[in-house]
Amino acid sequence: MAVIIPFKGLRYNQQKINSLTTLVTPPYDIIDETAQARYYAENPANIIRLELGMIFPQDSASNNRYTRSSQYLEKWIADEILQYEEKPAIYLYQQEFSIQGQKMIRTGMVCGLKVEEYDQGNILPHKETLSKPKADRLQLMRATRCNFSSIFGLYSDPDKFIGSTLLGQIGNRLPDISLIDEVNEIHKIWTITDNSVIDQVVKYMADKNVYIADGHHRYETALEYAKEMKEQGYSGYDYVMITLVNLFDEGLVVLPTHRLLGNIPHLNLGVLKQQLAELFEVEQLENYFDLTYFTNELKERGKGKHVLGMYTNDSKAYILTLKNNNQAFALLPPEKSSAWKNLDVAILDNLILDQMLGIGEIERRSQNNLAYSHSPEWVVEQINNKNYQLGFIINSTRAEQVIDVAQAHDKMPPKSTYFYPQLITGLIINHLGV
Repeated sequence: MAVIIPFKGLRYNQQKINSLTTLVTPPYDIIDETAQARYYAENPANIIRLELGMIFPQDSASNNRYTRSSQYLEKWIADEILQYEEKPAIYLYQQEFSIQGQKMIRTGMVCGLKVEEYDQGNILPHKETLSKPKADRLQLMRATRCNFSSIFGLYSDPDKFIGSTLLGQIGNRLPDISLIDEVNEIHKIWTITDNSVIDQVVKYMADKNVYIADGHHRYETALEYAKEMKEQGYSGYDYVMITLVNLFDEGLVVLPTHRLLGNIPHLNLGVLKQQLAELFEVEQLENYFDLTYFTNELKERGKGKHVLGMYTNDSKAYILTLKNNNQAFALLPPEKSSAWKNLDVAILDNLILDQMLGIGEIERRSQNNLAYSHSPEWVVEQINNKNYQLGFIINSTRAEQVIDVAQAHDKMPPKSTYFYPQLITGLIINHLGV
């Protein structure tokens, strides 16, 4: 099944730096140009220069964001700003965060994962990927031979053997890395080099599947790079850095991604409600709208049924409860699995956005009529301010649903999952071939 290994992480030398917080960033794919410039200015050794270098008008084949990343990497290693672990290690990674006022801890382990084709059935995706991001990441890997950002993966360990083994190993030892990031989340890393502990973990994972929660582009890029290096006669390049989190970890949180609709000409709410009533029980809430009550009610009712929330630009809120699963599923793409059809987002995107409002897959990808948000407060605010016409507030996709879709060899609709919090970039670098 899944093959994992320890590796000699490349880490910031804390004797050479004042603050780790000024060196790390969120994942590259959520960093816009403004944030990129801010990270550049924050510290000359910020990981942004390696992971997401700036593009300049005078760039050429011999001088560009990728070649500069390689040059920074070599210089920082030579100057001992970055140092290799003395021994191959597996890293225990804890993130402390708050969600809706509740403090939580998510525990994972950072290791190397042997890359292989999805059709072997050991490593399973749940999202489609795009060619442009993969081409960018491949050029960076060719220039640096590094994974700067970790993939985020899930595995099933109901007995919590790995977590208890790693936590037992660190005991009361202080973390090797500890920082508070820019959104006040705490990140802690413990380096584990004990061979007996590592062997137990590697052996235990040998019959497990790995489900990619986030980082599909990075995984597929690493697989392509491994093929290239193998063709050139090099070994040791067929692993990628991954943070694995137990499906049964108490801190595993998946946030919903709500939908806002706008620029829909001739939208008639009366007609839409009639269409909805063919598939859903449409219940309008009382005049006084309480968002906390609304989202809690959606969550409670969603435990046994498919339930969606709708908020309109006349400040009215509705709870939509699917009447008959079989009736609705018959209207969904026939080639899709039952696991896919059981997703609230599949029902919303296909039956309501597409078939009732004419916002099909192409339109959803272009986002001309659609915006996404993890904040129901923002959805309501935008509609009240008349920036959008209609909003759908949904429950979270459960982690086990991600597993079910992956095992069915299906891919989830876009914006189905948001694993929170995201992994931070810059704590550990995986330098391949070292």
